[in-house]
Amino acid sequence: MNKTALKKFATNARKELIEKVKAKAFRIGITEESFKKAQFESSDAIYIDGKQLSATEKKQREKLISRINEIGYQQVVEEVSYTWFNRFTALRFMEVNNYLPTKVRVLSSNNPGSSEPDIITEALTVDLDIDKELVYEMKLSNMTEELFKYLVIKQCNSLNRILPFMFETIDDYKEILFPESLLMKDSFLRNMSNTDIIPETDWEQVEIIGWLYQFYISDQKDKVYKETGRHKKEEIPCVTQLFTPDWIVKYMVQNSLGRYWVESHPEDRDLTSNWEYYFKNDNSRNQFNEMLAPYIDKQLRVEDIKCLDPAMGSGHILVYLFEVFFEIYSKCGYMEREIPKLIIENNLYGLDIDDRAYQLACFSIIMKALKYNSRFLRTIEREGVTLNLVSLQETNCFNKFDIAYFANEKAGDRFDKTSSFIEQFRDAKIYGSLLKIDPIDSQFFKDRLDDIINHPAEYLDQIESRDKIIMYFKDLITQAEIMSQQYEVVITNPPYMGSRRMNEKLVKLLNDKYADSKTDTCTAFMEMEYYLKPNGFLTMINQHSWMFTSSFERLREKLVRTKTIYSMIHLGAGAFEEIGGEVVQSTAFVLRNNAIKGFKGDYIRLVDYRESREKELKTIEAAKDSNAKDRFFGDINTFTRILERPIAYWISDDLLKAFIKSTPIGEIAEPKAGLSTGDNTYFQKEWFEVEFAKIGFNYQDIRETENGLHKWFPCNSGGAYRKWYGNNEVVVNWEHNGQEIRNFKTENGKLRSAPRNTDWFFKEGLTWTKISSGNFAVRYKEVGFIFDDTGRSAFSEDPRLNKIIIGLFCSKLSFEVLKILNPTMSFTNGDIYRIPFMNDARTIYGEDIVRLVDANIEISKNEWDSFETSWNFNRHPFLNAGSEISYIKDAYNEWSKLNSQWISDMKYNEEKLNAIFTDIYGVQNEITPNLEESDVTLRKADKDKDIRSLISYILGCVFGRYSLNKEGIAFAGGKFVPDRYQSFSVDKDNILPILSGAYFEDDIVSRLLDFVRAAYGEESLVENLEYIADSLGQKDGETAKETIQRYFLNDFFKDHLQTYKKKPIYWLFTSGKQKAFNCLIYMHRYDKSTLSRIRTDYLHELQLRMDAKKKSLLDIINGDSTSKEISNAKKELKTLDLKIEELRAYDEKLHHMADMQIEIDLDEGVAVNYAKFEGLLAPIK
Repeated sequence: MNKTALKKFATNARKELIEKVKAKAFRIGITEESFKKAQFESSDAIYIDGKQLSATEKKQREKLISRINEIGYQQVVEEVSYTWFNRFTALRFMEVNNYLPTKVRVLSSNNPGSSEPDIITEALTVDLDIDKELVYEMKLSNMTEELFKYLVIKQCNSLNRILPFMFETIDDYKEILFPESLLMKDSFLRNMSNTDIIPETDWEQVEIIGWLYQFYISDQKDKVYKETGRHKKEEIPCVTQLFTPDWIVKYMVQNSLGRYWVESHPEDRDLTSNWEYYFKNDNSRNQFNEMLAPYIDKQLRVEDIKCLDPAMGSGHILVYLFEVFFEIYSKCGYMEREIPKLIIENNLYGLDIDDRAYQLACFSIIMKALKYNSRFLRTIEREGVTLNLVSLQETNCFNKFDIAYFANEKAGDRFDKTSSFIEQFRDAKIYGSLLKIDPIDSQFFKDRLDDIINHPAEYLDQIESRDKIIMYFKDLITQAEIMSQQYEVVITNPPYMGSRRMNEKLVKLLNDKYADSKTDTCTAFMEMEYYLKPNGFLTMINQHSWMFTSSFERLREKLVRTKTIYSMIHLGAGAFEEIGGEVVQSTAFVLRNNAIKGFKGDYIRLVDYRESREKELKTIEAAKDSNAKDRFFGDINTFTRILERPIAYWISDDLLKAFIKSTPIGEIAEPKAGLSTGDNTYFQKEWFEVEFAKIGFNYQDIRETENGLHKWFPCNSGGAYRKWYGNNEVVVNWEHNGQEIRNFKTENGKLRSAPRNTDWFFKEGLTWTKISSGNFAVRYKEVGFIFDDTGRSAFSEDPRLNKIIIGLFCSKLSFEVLKILNPTMSFTNGDIYRIPFMNDARTIYGEDIVRLVDANIEISKNEWDSFETSWNFNRHPFLNAGSEISYIKDAYNEWSKLNSQWISDMKYNEEKLNAIFTDIYGVQNEITPNLEESDVTLRKADKDKDIRSLISYILGCVFGRYSLNKEGIAFAGGKFVPDRYQSFSVDKDNILPILSGAYFEDDIVSRLLDFVRAAYGEESLVENLEYIADSLGQKDGETAKETIQRYFLNDFFKDHLQTYKKKPIYWLFTSGKQKAFNCLIYMHRYDKSTLSRIRTDYLHELQLRMDAKKKSLLDIINGDSTSKEISNAKKELKTLDLKIEELRAYDEKLHHMADMQIEIDLDEGVAVNYAKFEGLLAPIK
């Protein structure tokens, strides 16, 4: 099944249907803004924009307007669109599988040569309740679209008798909004039946129903995900739908329902031979039969097994439950034609909050039944069938008068009973099956409902109450019965929604009823023992965070105390093909609702396999072989002896001993959360954005900041994956001891910031990135840093101990330990606190560890400071080799050797540290100290990248940011003094033109040449330029200068944005698409006259030169030149005219802004200041 093709089809179908439904609404005078009044109205018709609507259409229009007033225009359009999509999907599935009672295709033809669906061709003979004269007339008049609509509606109404959940009788507003032009080429309906897009073999699998629904709502889901804030009630279904991969469903069902049956009936164990994902427990290892004996019902009958999916979606899990039940019934000797009805009525139960998904679930189950009994629809017509599936309905529309009418009293036991029944389902669409329903007196409610149905209301004011009760109460009683009983198997893929996005009412329910699992709905579903019989199975797939994180410790404790993990496939990322990245890390598991002492479960570790298919194959392999390397076997009570009880099923005995014998790191160096400013965009900047002199370096105590000498201070703020040293990029406004941050409040006076652990500001320690998609990486934290919430930190009073902890945290051992404590992307204080610390690291190995750590910190610092994004950058490494080097090639080679040595030394040191720590912790037999070179977090010398960095440095020297006469920053704000620069003169007006022609002597290429000449000498100039050009991708026939010029025109600013994280300090003024005029300025040297100078000294001069060039081209064209010269001149003139026009328009903008005398404030940062020149500067992408 090609999921990409299905998604493309479904998303396009939704867009098309929405447009067509809106178009139909418009034709009857209905838009989102207004409802047109009829121009003429009679008892049997009305006219809208000259179009006559019949009496039936008039009623349908009135119902449509009423529905729009109730739920809104957009919601109605969505409702009608998905209703028709579901119906056409169902019709397509039924026709391909020959399930339609008429045996006539509705959307396609069995005749490959026919362009019309068979139902049109056979319209006069099809077995439907049709008006043959009307059909004949439409065929005669070639009213094909109208005939198709008529026949589709007749077909749907006919199917209503047997599939009412999918095919409601179409006589309401959905008929008047029937989409038009469905038979046109490339319409979604034509694509649906196009076997090149969706092969008919795909339609033979009922799973296609679920996939199409998930893809149909995917755009909606993406849109809602991007919005901030809490999800509205109507948004919950689409954002929490996630179709479970088929193989994971099979694992869940085979190891829950399948196991439940086989344990009670071992004589049927041969059933498991067809179950690829079934895990046979090893009897010899855990006295299996003896352990399970108290929990096994030898008299178990298959009819008595009830399975519930409390978040059934489109019914995927229920469909496979059906298959396994069919195998069990067949094994028990039941007649095959009787089995489907028995399964549906006795075994399968489902709940959801999504009415659309409910329809599809019901449909899928019936279609699965048809696969096993092709006459099942006749059985339904003859005997009926009771589906135990419901879409939860709310009771929000019921009031005290309705309750009194139903109870037949205004106070008393019946009133209280009815009131309780009504109240428990208020806002049920928010809570879903997380509602805990008390058992109800079903007979009382059923008898009273029958009485109301059979007797009209006695008084006028009771009519509305009676209508509501008749409409809703039957379904409410059914859902109450399903929700108040217990099941042998509860199995689901629950909704995924974190507490930050939950409706406030849902948050309250989880706080009150699910305190141990409240941070996500998918974990709250793990506490559904109220649905589960004492020895029943609970099986689901959800996010694996509950296995490890501190917030779920009490949930794990409860699980260990009350449940038994039978098996688990720990999936990690990539289990869902349609979800990329590391965000969804999953696990699927089977729990028994009883704690069986000493029981050892099966755990399959698949987290290191990236693709879903690979995970599936490894699961099959592990199911067959109990000694497979990915299969672990253990007692949950053993490996949860670690602090906070992580489900660390794969932990070795040696590492477990180390945990037990060690001290949590938090007891010797407690991790700290740092500053939350409340608005990082305002309070934090990249260090190179602000005036350098305003940054306060090397402060040792927070009280020193009260003097106000500096505004900005270095701040550890996480950053990329890097060990030992670095990521020192951010500064924070802590002027006057953080006065502004400490008083940063909302309009209501509530403090927005959270200045935490300020006593630890500026102290030496260690720091790490809180959230990372890579491994855990710790860096040395020098004196002089504040730290924020994303740059978590830890401190010991002993500097030597800080270094030992850094060594431990940067070792392979810590990576393995953190996989146990929390293998998510978040490294929180609680996780780090629990890392075990063995005292031998301090007492026996301390000296060696500190020596190696110091060496690595020094190497990492040297490498970090070799790049201009470090505030300790002195000069480019190509100029560090000494004045005797005249060739850039030689300078690169020297740099490359030094860089390689750093990498080699660090790799050696890290391997030595790995060996020390694995020896201390006794795990040298399971963790190798060896590393790949790629494991070293140093940037590797790269000729092309390093030449680009040299060009950036050269530009810095041209602008005066750097100087050949001074190490480090020469100028970054304040008063600029150009006379400071002796060896290489700085650009005096802070404007460097970048043009395709040589219009100015001081253009950017000329200044680069001047620098190379000054730094490396005249004799080597040509070779150095060729070396630079080669690294920039010199083209055939290009001179070195032309290559460099092309780089500045096309690529320099892109590289600059990447280097400076989209906070450029060199600003590119550009006239537009033609690149007629471009120049760079240095932000820190900008003043309010800069724009005027750009305009008068450069732009106007360029315009004059281009006008002169145009005149010379016209002379060629109008003179007696050769035809080739004239042709070339015309071609050049065409391009030149575009540039001249671009310059004219740009001059207008520049003139306007130059007159404004715009000032910038470096403290506001790049984003704010750059935006002041919108329309003049290149966009930041």
